[in-house]
Amino acid sequence: MSTTSSLIIRQLMGAELSQHLGTLSQILVQTVTAGASVGFILPFTSADAGVFWQERIFPAVERGDTLLFGAFLEGKLQGTVQLVIALPPNQPHRGDVAKLLVHPDARRAGLGRALMLTLEEEARRLGKALLVLDTRSGDPSQRLYEGLGYQVAGSIPGFCRNPRTETYEATTYLYKSLN
Repeated sequence: MSTTSSLIIRQLMGAELSQHLGTLSQILVQTVTAGASVGFILPFTSADAGVFWQERIFPAVERGDTLLFGAFLEGKLQGTVQLVIALPPNQPHRGDVAKLLVHPDARRAGLGRALMLTLEEEARRLGKALLVLDTRSGDPSQRLYEGLGYQVAGSIPGFCRNPRTETYEATTYLYKSLN
């Protein structure tokens, strides 16, 4: 767990997953609506977000395949990130960072950075030596990741569809050695 004044970062698991479903769904919907490229396109509803959490992420968390971290600001869940640790047998040394989401109203308060630092700390504790992630090229998240020491591995043009338009944009892959 990581704490900064009124900010608490902690792992979400068990029964509390369903308790936070509405808020997690709201964060995801608001993030997509604000234009974040996190795998979804508009129109995107709370029901769509609920299906994502309940059918894809919660089962992975319950199996121990994915760790889900939440950022609580002033006691309210405002952000989340996932560490995917269930990888092929030839990759036990690494983890995938997925879905760093911060509610638009809580941006620029250090939540994304705090979530990533907590995720990295847990990855190290689990013996992970390498983290991998992707982001839409040029997004503010790319600057965040690079500021945390992630290195650009490369970029693929036309990889993802913009959540608001029919245009396709580049995705940048980044990695960080934890050694």
